[in-house]
Amino acid sequence: MRVLAACLTEKGAEELRNNTSDRLETVILDVTKTESIVAATQWVKERVGNRGLWGLVNNAGISIPSGLNVLLKKEHFAKILDVNLLGVIEVTLSMLPLVRKAKGRVVNVSSILGRLCLFGGGYCISKYGVEAFSDSIRRELSYFGVKVAIIEPGFFQTAISSGDRHVSQIKMLWDQASSEVKEIYGEKFLLAYEKTVKLLDKLSTSDLSLVTNCMEHALTSRYPRTRYSAGWDAKLFYIPVSYLPTRLADAILFWTSMKPEKAL
Repeated sequence: MRVLAACLTEKGAEELRNNTSDRLETVILDVTKTESIVAATQWVKERVGNRGLWGLVNNAGISIPSGLNVLLKKEHFAKILDVNLLGVIEVTLSMLPLVRKAKGRVVNVSSILGRLCLFGGGYCISKYGVEAFSDSIRRELSYFGVKVAIIEPGFFQTAISSGDRHVSQIKMLWDQASSEVKEIYGEKFLLAYEKTVKLLDKLSTSDLSLVTNCMEHALTSRYPRTRYSAGWDAKLFYIPVSYLPTRLADAILFWTSMKPEKAL
């Protein structure tokens, strides 16, 4: 297959080219900037011509800052939504004429956190949004032979789920919090929260092929699925819990989560 890979930095693009064949070409793309998306779309158009673009995979994403909503400000939410949701929307809309011409595929990487919200901040919100956007364009594009798939991975060992990075940003947010919030939650809560976050590295799966295999199936199979769950944690816990009545799901998450010092 011929791959046109969008990378945020030239360093990342170079590393990717060094580990792949000459069938892969790279372009620099910042999904938060319209001019970058327009330039990347034109670059793709020049390479695919009248054949159109068979597959668009939206995989760009960030997860920091996340955590307790009371520690966050509007700009913290906006930073994540700009990449994870608005970036996906603008790239898709820009590339859509090329995909439609090929009667191709759109593959959006969401998350199990687009089905079950586990913490505050913009990440889960953005993934819920990706789910809704994907549902809407799947129905719109079905008239033109274009298929849309959503991949909902569990936790995997990537930079986006690095325990050390998350602990570092939690400490920074805690230092900036009001004395009232610190008193309500308490230092013990903070330590327990940090300990839970560090568990992410141990609980996350290292085999990324579980995700890329879903991408491959969504792009190449005659009958791609609408949704793919990647990872046993997604299949056996998160997705099943997301189907439970809300009260029951809330109870499970309540009894397995840390409690604020001044909780009822």
